[in-house]
Amino acid sequence: MVRDSSRRERLLEIVRLNGFASLPNLVNELEVSGSTIRRDLDFLENTGVVRRTHGGVFYTGPTPKVTHFEHRQGQSWSEKKAIARAAAASIKDGETILLDGGSTTYELAQCLIGRPIQVVTNSLPVATLFTSGDSADVVLIGGYVHGRTGVCTGPYANSMLRELNVQTAIISVAGANEGGFYNSNLLLVETEREMMRSADKVTVVADSTKFGHTSLARLCELKEISTLVADNGLSEHWREQMEMAGVDVIIAEYEAMEKETVA
Repeated sequence: MVRDSSRRERLLEIVRLNGFASLPNLVNELEVSGSTIRRDLDFLENTGVVRRTHGGVFYTGPTPKVTHFEHRQGQSWSEKKAIARAAAASIKDGETILLDGGSTTYELAQCLIGRPIQVVTNSLPVATLFTSGDSADVVLIGGYVHGRTGVCTGPYANSMLRELNVQTAIISVAGANEGGFYNSNLLLVETEREMMRSADKVTVVADSTKFGHTSLARLCELKEISTLVADNGLSEHWREQMEMAGVDVIIAEYEAMEKETVA
C-alpha cells in the first residue's frame, strides 16, 4: 500500500508539472506496466485530481500556487467549483470564449480542458492550463503582468482586445449591488471593459457572497451583461433584480458537504 501511495504521488506530480502526460511517458517515467498506470489513473480520477482522455491524462487538481489563489482558496470554493461546472455546460464545442483571470474562471478553465474551443485570456495560469493539450486554440493577451495574479492589464492588453471578437466573454467580479458589478483593481476594470466590448455576449460568474457588496471600481451596470452564473445561495431578491435587468440567471447547484472535500 505504501508503494502504491508513493508511486501515485510521483505520477500525480508528473501530470501536475506538465499539465498533461501520455500513457507511454508515464510507463517509462515510473518503470511499471501499463495496467498499473491505468489502475493508478482510475484511482486518481475518482479523487478528481486528473481527468483521462484519449492517449493520456490532464491535471484537474487544486489551483496552482499563485498567491492570489492561495489567499482565496478557502473562500466559497465549493460554490466556485459548482459555478464553473454550470458555466462549462453552457459553452459549446467550437465556441470562441474569453476568460479573465479570476479564481472562478480558473476553475472554469479546468472544466474545459480537452474540449475543442478557442480561448482568449489575459491570465497566464489559464493560458498554461490550455497549452498543456492540443484541443484548444489559445490567444494570450499581453501587457503589464500583475505579479500576484499572473493577469495582464494596461494599454497594451486593451489595444490588443480592440482587434479581437469573441462569442462570449466570461468575467469574474469582486462585488455586485443595484448599481452594477465591481472589481478591486482599476487597471483590471479597464481591461475587462474592453473584454466586454469585444464580445457578442457577456457572462458574469460570481458566488452569492459577492452580492450586496461593492469594490473600488464599477465595471458596468447589471443590464450590460447577458448571463449570470451563480450558486444556489443567491437570494430571491438578487435573482429578481437580475431578471428585472434582463439578465439570464443560471443557478449552479452544490451540496454543502462538498466543502469537506475541498483541500
